[in-house]
Amino acid sequence: MDEKIRVHAVIKGRVQGVFFRLETLQAAQRIGVTGWVKNRTDGGVEVLIEGSPEKVNRLLEWCRHGPPRARVDSLKSTRQPYSGEFATFEVRY
Repeated sequence: MDEKIRVHAVIKGRVQGVFFRLETLQAAQRIGVTGWVKNRTDGGVEVLIEGSPEKVNRLLEWCRHGPPRARVDSLKSTRQPYSGEFATFEVRY
């Protein structure tokens, strides 16, 4: 079985009101990872990603710049134990 990882990340900057969640969902589906993305009350965006290390890192790299209207000031990520609990990637509210 291929190694799978789980990463939680918080993205700060101009990341709300610029389609960050929708475009993260589309990028995650293209790349082939599972998990979720949601807005935070502090104005940031939070993601939880599971998949192969290569694919998780590809989505994290995408999140470092986000969609065209976004401005990412910081991305802090933390590796967590892989759980395999997700079948898809979704936007959470």
